[in-house]
Amino acid sequence: MVKESVKTNSLDRLKKIEGQIRGIQKMIENGRYCIDIINQITAAGKALDMVSLIVMKGHLETCVSDAIQSGESKEKIDELIDTLYKFIK
Repeated sequence: MVKESVKTNSLDRLKKIEGQIRGIQKMIENGRYCIDIINQITAAGKALDMVSLIVMKGHLETCVSDAIQSGESKEKIDELIDTLYKFIK
């Protein structure tokens, strides 16, 4: 379950990213300089990475923490490690 603060923060950031993506589309439609487009794509990707980290932190503070306290941490930790591997690839 996503914490309310994580949900609000993530949605705010995703709305900004959505605007960035629309801006990139317009840059391409208008034939803007390739490097400017690539820089905006890079910025949008990093912004998405930040949303991932915010959600991951919330997951650690809730789901993983609860699993550790209940003595059922192995599955959650393995799941988190798998997710981290995917994130850094």
